[in-house]
Amino acid sequence: MQNISPEIQSRAAKIKLLIMDVDGVLTDGHIYIRDNGEEIKPFHTLDGHGLKMLQASGVQTAIITGRDAPSVGIRVKQIGINHYYKGIHDKRAAYADLREKAGVEEHECAFIGDDVVDLPVMVRCGLPVAVPEAHWFALQHAAYVTRKTAGKGAVRELCDLIMQAQGTLEPALQEYVK
Repeated sequence: MQNISPEIQSRAAKIKLLIMDVDGVLTDGHIYIRDNGEEIKPFHTLDGHGLKMLQASGVQTAIITGRDAPSVGIRVKQIGINHYYKGIHDKRAAYADLREKAGVEEHECAFIGDDVVDLPVMVRCGLPVAVPEAHWFALQHAAYVTRKTAGKGAVRELCDLIMQAQGTLEPALQEYVK
């Protein structure tokens, strides 16, 4: 894993809840719409397995998204995301409700986003993260910008970073080579 600054490692070591946007974070930002109105979204398997590993290490996961696409609900069930907020226009209110339900403080939350609609959570959480192609104003408010791009391993990179900071990554990886 890449070298991470001591400040980011310190923040990541405290994370008990990883919150994600969907479009432009878990996906590449493209929305494919079939003639019948059905949305198709491309998800990356690296992100999915990283989230499962993070959950197994004791960190809760959540999604707060402005859209309400059935494909996201299916992916949430496949991965076992702990908390799912869909069709949300006020991410600040959803974030407050989520923290209460998850039993975590703001400094124990990480959020990964890509646009200005994510800022109400990013500016309040302990570890605000953006993908490299995020809107310039969102990038200004990120403590960490992933090297991997949206929908192509950015979330996995963040999962690995949190697990590394918490000392759970190496033991989890070693399970695969026993």
